Amino acid sequence: MECDRARCCSLYRILYPYGAKPGSYWAHGFSGVISIMASSIYFDHAATTPCDLRVRQVLLDVLDHENGNPHSTTHEAGMRAADRVAHARNQVASLIGADAKEIIFTSGATEANNLAIKGAVRHLAAQGSPRKRVITVATEHKCVLESVRNLAQEGFEPVVLPVDANGLLDPSVLQEALKVPTALVSIMAANNETGVLQDMPVLSALVNEAGALLHSDLAQAAGKIPVDVRAWGLALASVSSHKLYGPKGAGALFVRRRPRVRLVPLFSGGGQERGVRSGTVPGFLVAAFGEACQIVKQEMDAGFEHLSMLQRVFLNKLNAVLPGCEVNAVAAPRLPGIFNLRLPVGVSALDVVAVMPDLAVSLGSACSSAELAPSYVLEAMGLRREEAGRSLRLSPGRFTSAAEAERAAENLAQAVLRVRSVT
Repeated sequence: MECDRARCCSLYRILYPYGAKPGSYWAHGFSGVISIMASSIYFDHAATTPCDLRVRQVLLDVLDHENGNPHSTTHEAGMRAADRVAHARNQVASLIGADAKEIIFTSGATEANNLAIKGAVRHLAAQGSPRKRVITVATEHKCVLESVRNLAQEGFEPVVLPVDANGLLDPSVLQEALKVPTALVSIMAANNETGVLQDMPVLSALVNEAGALLHSDLAQAAGKIPVDVRAWGLALASVSSHKLYGPKGAGALFVRRRPRVRLVPLFSGGGQERGVRSGTVPGFLVAAFGEACQIVKQEMDAGFEHLSMLQRVFLNKLNAVLPGCEVNAVAAPRLPGIFNLRLPVGVSALDVVAVMPDLAVSLGSACSSAELAPSYVLEAMGLRREEAGRSLRLSPGRFTSAAEAERAAENLAQAVLRVRSVT
């Protein structure tokens, strides 16, 4: 399918008159998000992002025209597929300041996090390392917390560190925990529920000084802020395609080469991805993933400004029509485009979402919100259960307009009033 840029931009001007300038990168994505935007205002980009039209075009091109196996390079079709994968590997590496040889493709960040944490400490144990402590933080994604906790069954010592009221890890708390010989520390750069940014350079210096490996879940940070795995002193880092306008089903794990980090694979197979992650690499998915990485890198400054503007517009409007709302972790450095909102006293977030079909928001992590329990991230920050229970995560995105941000605030205010009227 050819991208009719003129038609895309024309339609975008009609439907999104207050959004990004026509001809900018947001215009490219119009047809890729119309199905999401048609029935509601999508304010849940921290859960997943729509596939950018340019990314979708790459995916379809590979799917339609390149059917070779990238691991079968004895013929032209396989070599073309291998070239596509190699190009994507370079694109992903470039986004986070890595070398292409340090990128392992996975099915997503959950697999990458599991492979990093379990694979690294199991290899150290197999080499006879006495380091048994594995440290993480109470506000991490569930897949990190569960990976660390599950290692107790193998003789490791899981340690989950607390955060302060703004979701930040105190370096002195980490330093104290590192007094016990530690194999690995996992700290996410940007929180998926609050957008809180940890001070990675400071924390990494402590971890590296203690001789431990540092892993970071970059699923939310990559593509929104500059990430440099070298400057941050990372040994391992996870990236997700569908968090940066790429397709679902693809992710990557950065594995440092110098000094080399080695992993025990999670499962057996043909030894693809340098023997770390067996299975045929899905060329169409990783090609699209690579394109998504290239786009967010090139347009990161514009994206940052756009998300910052949307957040300001939404909060200004909300404060005007619904006094009494607060942003959780307001004093912490945070990503633009992910903010956790505490509704006025006496209003349940679950009740508000139930009467607000025209605004897509989340009660917390997409992987955990189905549990219908208050956010463990917010409770770890010291919020009472009642306070966490009236909190929502809002996350506009690349294709959200200023007009939609204002309407989202109005919709939320109206929903709160409806809930109040029946309670």
